[in-house]
Amino acid sequence: MAGSTHSVNNQVPPLVGYDVFSADRALTAAVERHLDPGLRDEVLGELSALGRTSGSAQVQEWGAQANENPPRLRTHDRYGHRVDEVEFHPSWHRLLGKGVSAGLTAAWDRPAGHLRRAAAFLVWTQVEAGNGCPLSMTHAAVPALRTDPDLAAEWEPRLTSMVYDRELRPAHLKAGALFGMGMTEKQGGSDVRANTTSARPLAEDGTYELTGHKWFCSAPMSDGFLVLAQAPGGLTCFLVPRVLADGTRNVFLLQRLKDKLGNRSNASAEVEFDGTWARRVGEEGRGVRTIIEMVAATRLDCVLGSAGLMRQAVAQAVHHCTYREVFGGKLVDKPLMRNVLADLAIESEAATTLALRLAAACDDGGEQERALLRIAVPAAKYWVTKRCPPVAVEAAECLGGNGYVEESGLPRLVRESPLNSIWEGAGNVQALDVLRALQREPGAFDAYLREVGQARGADHRLDAAIKNLLTELADLEGVEGRARRLAERLALVLQGSLLVRFAPPQVADAFCAARLGGDGGAAFGTLPPSLDLASVVERARPVT
Repeated sequence: MAGSTHSVNNQVPPLVGYDVFSADRALTAAVERHLDPGLRDEVLGELSALGRTSGSAQVQEWGAQANENPPRLRTHDRYGHRVDEVEFHPSWHRLLGKGVSAGLTAAWDRPAGHLRRAAAFLVWTQVEAGNGCPLSMTHAAVPALRTDPDLAAEWEPRLTSMVYDRELRPAHLKAGALFGMGMTEKQGGSDVRANTTSARPLAEDGTYELTGHKWFCSAPMSDGFLVLAQAPGGLTCFLVPRVLADGTRNVFLLQRLKDKLGNRSNASAEVEFDGTWARRVGEEGRGVRTIIEMVAATRLDCVLGSAGLMRQAVAQAVHHCTYREVFGGKLVDKPLMRNVLADLAIESEAATTLALRLAAACDDGGEQERALLRIAVPAAKYWVTKRCPPVAVEAAECLGGNGYVEESGLPRLVRESPLNSIWEGAGNVQALDVLRALQREPGAFDAYLREVGQARGADHRLDAAIKNLLTELADLEGVEGRARRLAERLALVLQGSLLVRFAPPQVADAFCAARLGGDGGAAFGTLPPSLDLASVVERARPVT
């Protein structure tokens, strides 16, 4: 009998059936570090349960199905009536329901609410990042609505509900609601003050009729939207309900869905308003100030989302190399591959550690923590989201040709990786926001220095980086052209200080050597070989 021509060996088992949260040592350490001991068992149990759900084969399959079956726009029903609906694959609804029930829109009034939500968001992103958009928008809408106590009393219980109700009907009849956002227009982009959508006051106080368009409207299947429009008193924030109180559909004309590079399970739309009913949020002419708290929250979610994508990319790479055999040994034990994996691991841990520190600051609510967030959120949003694409690409390369094949899941991470840098204000917007904080809010930089100063004297490379940063800031001539440079350095020094204080010595040593001390190259895998790289890689390995 002829022998078989095909056998399967030296293939890596899929990374499924594990606890995504508990297998992430950097994340679990960060949660425990910032958590009140009295909440420890409750929160860790909650996050571990979500971690097991996220790592299950069933939920991972839902993520793949949602990505492979993007939403479809249905503008009219069979009779020609305008309906303007978005149809999603059932797996999308399953994922969104799980995310809502896990508390990803319920941070504002829970003990350690922002910390536990941040960890959960980072974990849930690793299943399928697309459903993070409506979860983020809904979570972030709360502080904007709180500028109007009556609106907050009406809507906040719906937005923070842990019940997912997918039906389009009046919000007062629903057990839970989701929010989207529409700010940018085709002629303005990030320059929202160039918006041309108009708002005409109606007879009822605080109500308006909107006419215009939005070039990007996030989560168009939501129950309500915060949008900016030009009222008689200037640019103003409005709440646009999808369905009116009497059950009729508001005028919300979906022109088309964007055909995006990644994030394909999530719908992003172009929307026209033509006599659309809206309720004012905050004062006329103060639209940016009203919505800025929502923007700050979504920017932190961009940091968390990128940290989650990086963690999943690194976990997949380390998992693959742990099992794959090449040239007579495990790939993970080969010195050059170990260097690459360690380099990726410190980038991922630095992102996670910084993101969770910022989430803890949101829970604190004190003056100094608020000041720190003012400068640290845009700096982190700028830097962490910029680091995500090269991490995802390098992690895919660790799998060789397998990493270029859709079934590995790495191509989906690669396509998703640039998104958080572009959305909610691209790199230049964040860098300029850092400059504004430095120039207009001296308390922000003071809070930053107090934070990084807690690690002074612990590592000479960090001390030198702090000194160099102060020198850089002493000369503000032509500072706008150096805004990206400053944002990068602020983020790196903050990451270094956190790792020196809280990470294992081998992780902090590798980060300070390569990111602050200049002893590393432009590509991953260029760490000094004298470091304890094996321990760094082992810390990043997902334990299944």
